[in-house]
Amino acid sequence: MNLVVEADGGSRGNPGPAGYGAVVKDTDGQVLAEAADALGVATNNVAEYQGLIAGLRSALALGGEGAAVEVRMDSKLVIEQMAGRWKIKHEGLRPLAREAAALAGRLRVSWTWIPRERNRDADRLANEAMDAAAQGDRWRPGSRTAPPSSPQPTTPPGLSPTAPPNLAATAPPGAGPTAPSSSGTTTPPGAGAVPSNLQTDLQAALHPAVSSGARATASSDGTGSGWMGPARTATTFLLLRHGETPFSVERRFSGTGDPELTPKGVAQAEAAAARLSRPPYEIDVIVSSPLRRAQGTAEIVAARAGLKVAVDQGLREVDFGAWEGHTFTEIQRRWPAELEAWLADPSVAPPGGESFDQAAARVQAAKERLLLDHKGKKVLVVSHVTPIKLLLRFALLAPSAALYRMHLDVASLSTVDYFPDGPELVRSLNDTAHLR
Repeated sequence: MNLVVEADGGSRGNPGPAGYGAVVKDTDGQVLAEAADALGVATNNVAEYQGLIAGLRSALALGGEGAAVEVRMDSKLVIEQMAGRWKIKHEGLRPLAREAAALAGRLRVSWTWIPRERNRDADRLANEAMDAAAQGDRWRPGSRTAPPSSPQPTTPPGLSPTAPPNLAATAPPGAGPTAPSSSGTTTPPGAGAVPSNLQTDLQAALHPAVSSGARATASSDGTGSGWMGPARTATTFLLLRHGETPFSVERRFSGTGDPELTPKGVAQAEAAAARLSRPPYEIDVIVSSPLRRAQGTAEIVAARAGLKVAVDQGLREVDFGAWEGHTFTEIQRRWPAELEAWLADPSVAPPGGESFDQAAARVQAAKERLLLDHKGKKVLVVSHVTPIKLLLRFALLAPSAALYRMHLDVASLSTVDYFPDGPELVRSLNDTAHLR
């Protein structure tokens, strides 16, 4: 099946109230599907990538695996980056680019830049979504919203409307002048906004799942919380780190080596199982890393929940190579230069091991598989420090350095909601209430 995806995104302020639009057509120009949504506060580049992701999702749903798709966008930055001709220099765009690449990898995609005037359908949808959000509403297929008569607030009452700092990146070599966005402003290629040190409600307010304060993610009972109303059904990942092992007791690097749980680790898994067997969790699916410490933890939860455990190889811990089984001090003494390079650059691997960038690619692919197979479900993912931190980093649109700024205890629980149009929201991180 041959399809055409036209996608766009814009931000009124850059960063500011943002939205995206995407349309899927057949080769005769017949519209087969439309998608659009507001993104809260975001940059043009983020909005354009979200439009691309929405278009690829729709094309995959229509054409299935292996369908031929021509992607047309007026964003030179996105087209050149996805085609592999420009580097992605801004950390905030890399998770979005990986998500788009994972979807594109299941299709046969060609990338075409088009002038803005030839991308009117997608541009119109993006602006309709932003207009709807400004009026306290959400975009719906077939809707047409008039621009608001006066500017509307995009943050909840009592919160500063000041946007998070903009982290700009330089243009790729040969990029030339920056390309105009669909809102008519000019953005340095790769520019984006990454929120930091925000409380839960503010994260929700600025997160793509929220449309200008009119909606937000649902609480565990689906009713919403605080000023936020109920939202569309999300797919929820409950991210459970395995219980204690001899390596974790001794603070040794534990990657693809396969230690089993200690008796205390088994007790921790049982405590997690007791918690997860009660409302509001109601787990539908359990998926585990192939390593014994994770599978052992998952099986304990599964026995209480009455479920089977599926295994996904993409959820295994990073391979620490020659450092496996060593303490940080031992590595610092024996491999000082290699350790310094590894800590400074996520593309550097330990001797004979795997880099964080390599691990990120397989974890991203695993995430896409799970979201496709378990839409709208509560999925318990039993894994390790690195894969769980990567999933949290992706959801937060955080740079690679964020991996060093998170702590995860053994048997801790973290939660991420994934919404049908792409946004992700972290609900909890390193929750150990069941271990007290």
